[in-house]
Amino acid sequence: MSKIHPVVEKMLEGDEMTSWLDAEVLESREGYCKVQMEVRREMANGFNIVHGGISFSLADSAIAFAANAYGRHAVSLKTTIRHLYPVFVGDTLIAEAEVVNLKHKIVNVDAIVTNQNGEKVADLQAIGYRKSEQW
Repeated sequence: MSKIHPVVEKMLEGDEMTSWLDAEVLESREGYCKVQMEVRREMANGFNIVHGGISFSLADSAIAFAANAYGRHAVSLKTTIRHLYPVFVGDTLIAEAEVVNLKHKIVNVDAIVTNQNGEKVADLQAIGYRKSEQW
């Protein structure tokens, strides 16, 4: 049995950002997704730490996969992030997203990003809009 939900497999076919991150979906199901990536040199900022957008983007992919796996197109309305610990080139990042509230048109998703040592580097809260289109 595949650990990747069929909707997530379909989303990955056209997902250039997740592909650029070289992120791997480790597990996905309705309301949950776990993705992982290794941080590359070109992702560092002027402080020689990894740009915050990298953690955000990885988690954003996990959030989208978790919310969309219910079968309806869900798009982001608002996502907030707290950066808790610096990320460095060579780190492995793991983002886990979980739906915490699902309504007819609105979905709320929480996510955490950890590094290879299990240190929480960021957490996110997302609000999504569930469109009528089906996957």
